[in-house]
Amino acid sequence: MKLDRHLQEVVSLKGEEEKMIPVVIQCNNQRLLRQASHQVQKMGGKVNRLLPIISGFAAEIPAREIHNLAQLPIISFICHDGKAQAVLDIARPTVRTPSPVHTNLTGLGITIAVLDTGVYPHPDLTQPRSRLLAFKDFVAGRFKPYDDNGHGTHVCGILSGDGGLSKGRYRGIAPGARLVVGKVLDAGASGQFSDIIAGIQWVVRNRQRYGIKILSLSFGSEAFAPCLQDPLCRAVQKAWENGIIVVAAAGNSGPNPGSINSPGINPNIITVGSSDDRGTSSPAGDRIAPFSSRGPTIEGEVKPDLVAPGVSITSLNNNLSPSPYITFSGTSMSTPIVSGAIALLLQKRGRLQPLTIKQKLLEATNNLGFPANAQGKGLLDIRKLLE
Repeated sequence: MKLDRHLQEVVSLKGEEEKMIPVVIQCNNQRLLRQASHQVQKMGGKVNRLLPIISGFAAEIPAREIHNLAQLPIISFICHDGKAQAVLDIARPTVRTPSPVHTNLTGLGITIAVLDTGVYPHPDLTQPRSRLLAFKDFVAGRFKPYDDNGHGTHVCGILSGDGGLSKGRYRGIAPGARLVVGKVLDAGASGQFSDIIAGIQWVVRNRQRYGIKILSLSFGSEAFAPCLQDPLCRAVQKAWENGIIVVAAAGNSGPNPGSINSPGINPNIITVGSSDDRGTSSPAGDRIAPFSSRGPTIEGEVKPDLVAPGVSITSLNNNLSPSPYITFSGTSMSTPIVSGAIALLLQKRGRLQPLTIKQKLLEATNNLGFPANAQGKGLLDIRKLLE
């Protein structure tokens, strides 16, 4: 079957045959994109965006034509162009983040790409010198950095906020790292698959221009297809193959088994679940957060790969009133903790391939005593990682 589970349900609805359905169409290779686009137009459809990173494109097509399109030999898979959702004073010592004063490690010289709801130019990110290197808006096409939700700003603060307005209390994991931010999620913290894939494509194309080493993704969608067919999963695979270390949230659909979100189902990238530090700096009593998604994936892969604190994490607000800081929970918060730790490692060790980074991360964990499909290898220990 060349249709994902969700799309099969959509096209089976009676009386909806003429309705235009947003889809992501994947071809057997890039050379077939023009031919496939022409077929969609002949069927009364409209091509919206080319996505060569997955040999595909986003389109709208009448529901009655979707099965006919799927039968063409040039088409490999069609999925609904659905939406993915956005899914540190205590967290820093819980993962044993060394003080920059003692180690001189801040992520300096490392660029992290963040695809999210955008970023507010918060003083903790822009003063005394801005770490916001570039911004690209895939939702509204605006040019200056903004965040009409707040999720992306919170994530960026966990990554590289310097804690200036809190006298260092809410400092991020890698306060010296530079950020390249793509807005792919809207004011409701959700985003079309096609916009997200376009964002990943932009990161891959600009990796050398901005020196991007890490891609941090704090969103996810229910996995409706195996990784080899899932468009988000395929897009992050291309980023990984181009030397970018991809870190993605496991999702907030726990504690049910088999609830890992896409693109976290990709077996190669680093998938992060959430622990609950229970308000203490000692990991001894830590638990896996009930909301943290569990493995296995559709193909039976063990996920997540590891966990980091994700309950009641305080970071940057997307405005300064009534407070420059705000507290959120979720695997969205755990993900940038791991991404920031990777930036510290890269600053210390220089050029390391994504697979080597992943191996070092998995070795630098503390077993919390939970099943592998809940905790992966365990809780991240940054001090162990850097030693």
